Amino acid sequence: MSDLTVLTDRDAIEKYLRRDTPLNIYLIGDLDDFFWPHTTWYASMSGGEIEALALLYRPSGLPTLIVLINGDIRPASDLLQELSPHLPDTVYAHLTPGLENAIAADFHLDSRGDHNKMILRTPSLLDNVSSRQSVPLSIQDEKEILAFYREAYPGNWFDARMLETGHYWGVRLHGRLAAAGGVHVCSARYRVAALGNIATHPDFRGQGLAGDVT
Repeated sequence: MSDLTVLTDRDAIEKYLRRDTPLNIYLIGDLDDFFWPHTTWYASMSGGEIEALALLYRPSGLPTLIVLINGDIRPASDLLQELSPHLPDTVYAHLTPGLENAIAADFHLDSRGDHNKMILRTPSLLDNVSSRQSVPLSIQDEKEILAFYREAYPGNWFDARMLETGHYWGVRLHGRLAAAGGVHVCSARYRVAALGNIATHPDFRGQGLAGDVT
């Protein structure tokens, strides 16, 4: 991988990612000390500047590859083509549409559909929001949460390490976990957070519980 650069300069990576914070909010969060040890950042460079960037995130489970671009995808496509033969045998990939072609020669591709993000642009909308019934969830609740997601959100991506952040919440009704949600990333240092895995059990839907958790 002689043409690839492995980056360890968080400031340089953040500078590149901040060109489009909403697009890159997961990646910015992964610069935090909590996530950083599990990350490897690959870049193609031009004139000393990052031209394209790829993140390989290795949690306890399936490695995740993230390559996102808003604009000309050719630099990112070239980067992926170089990186592709050196990736783990199986990865979960978040790729800007069109970039999947860059790894098609080395991987069997199984599309899980589009991934849409909602960005909070007006924080003041949260001023009067309160969680009426939500309680914090922790690593001690892992078994219950996994059972909940099997019924409420099958096929979701859940990393139990996120329970250690202190930013996972749930609603219990009649002794059961009725709704839950938490973060994919959360960083006070970088002032970003991405909520995910927000779901309500089919037996309890229509009561606003997912909104309460959120």
